[in-house]
Amino acid sequence: MAEVADFRSMRLRKHADYQRVYRESRKHLSPSMSYFFRIRTAEEKVPEGPRVGLTAGRVLGKAIERNRIKRRMREAVRLHVGQLPPAADVVLHPRKAVADMEFAKLESEVARIFTNVTDQIHKRHGRRTEGERT
Repeated sequence: MAEVADFRSMRLRKHADYQRVYRESRKHLSPSMSYFFRIRTAEEKVPEGPRVGLTAGRVLGKAIERNRIKRRMREAVRLHVGQLPPAADVVLHPRKAVADMEFAKLESEVARIFTNVTDQIHKRHGRRTEGERT
């Protein structure tokens, strides 16, 4: 499991990247969030490593509440992003419950989601994906 210190280097940044994940995936559900994922192709010119995008729409509350949710989500993602295959793009949509959830529970849910994503990618694309080392 590779340790990643900085969330900025593993973020989905462009609107087109989010749209590509939505277009090539379908919605998956967990107790406190929904998520989408895809595996990048070798032709895509993006930095190596998994990328994760977070959304926090107005339905989650005012800006201060949305920012708190995003901070908590970023930390949970930072701790577990090493579980994802190097060519994975994942988008997480938290529900309002994430704001008050105990952090350990949020962290374990993110870890469970990333394990599920990894398992599904391996099932669809074989044991190794583009760029994945043995």
